[in-house]
Amino acid sequence: MVYGQIFHQHSPDDSFIKVNVGGFKQRMEHTVLKRFPQTRLGRLLCCSSKEAILELCDDFSPSEIEYFFDRSPLFFCYILNFYLTGKIYLVEGLCVVSFFQEIEYWGIKECHLDLCCSNKLHELMELIEDKYWDQRSNELQLHSSGSSTEELSALDQNTDMFEGSWCADLRRNVWNRLENPGYSAAAKAMAIASLSVVIISIVAMCINSMPDFHQVDGNEKEIENPVLTFFEHLCVLFFSAEFLLRLAVAPSARKFLCSPLNIIDLMSVMPFYVTIFYDMTAESESTDLVNVGKVVQILRLMRVFRILKLARHSAGLRSLGATLRHSSQEVGLLVLFLSVGISMFSALIYFVEKESQESELQTVPIGWWWATISMTTVGYGDTFPVTPAGKLIGTLCIICGLLIVALPVTNIFNKFTKFYQQQQHIDLRQNSN
Repeated sequence: MVYGQIFHQHSPDDSFIKVNVGGFKQRMEHTVLKRFPQTRLGRLLCCSSKEAILELCDDFSPSEIEYFFDRSPLFFCYILNFYLTGKIYLVEGLCVVSFFQEIEYWGIKECHLDLCCSNKLHELMELIEDKYWDQRSNELQLHSSGSSTEELSALDQNTDMFEGSWCADLRRNVWNRLENPGYSAAAKAMAIASLSVVIISIVAMCINSMPDFHQVDGNEKEIENPVLTFFEHLCVLFFSAEFLLRLAVAPSARKFLCSPLNIIDLMSVMPFYVTIFYDMTAESESTDLVNVGKVVQILRLMRVFRILKLARHSAGLRSLGATLRHSSQEVGLLVLFLSVGISMFSALIYFVEKESQESELQTVPIGWWWATISMTTVGYGDTFPVTPAGKLIGTLCIICGLLIVALPVTNIFNKFTKFYQQQQHIDLRQNSN
């Protein structure tokens, strides 16, 4: 006898099926189940083999014609109410995700939810999706910044690399004092001295550019101020000695020279020595040497990069650098949005202003400049529309610029906050060691 014949036997129980859900037994009428043939229990009535039955339930007793389900018996009470009323209601105290999984298992559609419960379910699901999205974003950012966390601080270099090298203990102690201001009082004094020299160098460079401090020799030829030159030489000697000392005690010279901050240190002192070299070799003022001298003077402006040495002692600057490195997508979107807006508004302002003799916006390139300073809210005021239509376009350009610039700022700020918190955690851990 096959299972299809069992259901067609003429007995008092022909119109019922027995359901056992987690120990909770219930007899259900065929007529009730047939009202919802697409549900799991409704589909049981159409099964004609044990294999088909076991696809819908966890176990089946042919002798008792009883179906077993390893599901929550408490929730099944709401399923019974659904078959009787045609509506399913949210279960108080049950996770909305579990509720959604339960109704999906029993084959009940969301359209059967009561109106109040349907609205509440959608609100809860959106809230959970937002939290899940934030969590996934945090995990992706932490994963992508896992390797960059070490880049945020030079102290993350593996100190085990000192083992087995020459003067390992001495080099490790000197390295920690140079790289970690919180290592000891001497390390803090060294950091303050380095910071002071950087500030003195920048101030001296700024003062040297002022005409009031320029001097001339007996031939009315402009020469450098001797006092400022002394401070310049003193700062360069300090930076050079610091760089060479750090290179000598570094656990890995190759890794040290590949560090961006160390490259900046090297480039900030190299123009000084290049200038001295050409001053010593320049015996005549040939055109080539004059041109080389101009290049050398330009290179000397690279001294301003010394201000970036502050990043060694500032968690905020290191976090800012890491944020910019990991915000390429946001910055790319910002540039793309601005490019589209600038191209569009420059063309519009050109067509409405080209007939006006008073307007300076007579070409599209000038319109590009005007749209750029307007969308970025700089507004130099050197070019501006004079016609009513041009002023209306200018207003729209400024409003669009505010919206476009503000779009990626939130993501960049969130990344900066996370990197800053990570760097503070690293600094606290290092200071406690």
